[in-house]
Amino acid sequence: MAVAILLIVVAAADLTAVLLWQPATRSLLHDVLVVLWPLPALAGFLLATYELFLHKRLVAEIGRISGPGIVQHLLPSEVLRTFLSTVYGADQANDDVVAGVLGGEGVRPHGGDLTISTGTTVKLRLQGIDTKTYHLMTTQRYQFRRDVPTDRFVIFATSNATLRDTISAACRYPLFELYFIPDPSLFLESVDDLLDSTKIDIDYLDHDDQPRSVQPSQIPPVEVRFDQWANYLRFFRQPMAPLGKLSPHDHLGDLRIFECDLNGIADDHVVRAIRRLTISSRTLQRTNDGFCYWQSPYPSFVDTISFDATQLAVDQSPRHEFRVMPFTFKSATAAAQWLEATDLVDLDVRSWLLPGHGVALLWREAMG
Repeated sequence: MAVAILLIVVAAADLTAVLLWQPATRSLLHDVLVVLWPLPALAGFLLATYELFLHKRLVAEIGRISGPGIVQHLLPSEVLRTFLSTVYGADQANDDVVAGVLGGEGVRPHGGDLTISTGTTVKLRLQGIDTKTYHLMTTQRYQFRRDVPTDRFVIFATSNATLRDTISAACRYPLFELYFIPDPSLFLESVDDLLDSTKIDIDYLDHDDQPRSVQPSQIPPVEVRFDQWANYLRFFRQPMAPLGKLSPHDHLGDLRIFECDLNGIADDHVVRAIRRLTISSRTLQRTNDGFCYWQSPYPSFVDTISFDATQLAVDQSPRHEFRVMPFTFKSATAAAQWLEATDLVDLDVRSWLLPGHGVALLWREAMG
């Protein structure tokens, strides 16, 4: 606009000079001024019109037409990191938001390295063993937006709360599950229980890109040696804020990593990519912890989370009452009150859950 105004002022001065200066004889300068004054006037008028009326519409239309196409060819992490910097300001902590939203590093075009479930259901069942311990039986079903190009499934088990809160962001594999055992004294026994009970079924693409399915099957998990942990968790290879670089030797007592070869249940076919994954597992927990929970390992659109606590009570155990506590963007929690086990209903989430989101089931001895 400043340039447009300047051009119009120059044209006005030129025209004023032409009108006020009438030389007695023909003057070359006068002839030049007569010819030139319309040019800055027209340029200034066009530039002002563009800035006032056309610029915003033109930019918006170009963005509407080309924006999605350009974004699709950029790396997801770069797009999101740039956007967050314009909204939140430049900060290294934005990387945590990037990892949480993307569920991975996002360094391949079209999100080829991201694991995102568009259809997710979870079932939690509590089965009492005695008055002190119970089995937490979990069934998780994931339907992935894009075929996940892997034939490996990794299991992390830990009793360390810091590792629990960091593993999802640090995992270097696209398919994994994380199990947390709050009581360190039960850790090894619970890990054995987990390995004996875990069943997996998958829909997958074979090496000829033919879709196939298998029934729930047990896959003998192979324990990963501690000197190989850096290949699975980034914080054993390089610093990760706020932890820094960790040493596997410091976590030999509170972390186990296992790997499952999904080709083992693929009926003599080679697994090229996973389309759907269902995991059923069981862990040993302390009843007096007073809670159990589930957290999403990847960005997941969760339909429902269901609970069955009717078998928690055993002979001589006190009667319990329960409360569902979601930590999500939104959920259809019917009532924030303590309920009998038989009154627990499915939680309709119908929302995206990012790593760190989830739901907890709390219990206490019945008051009346």
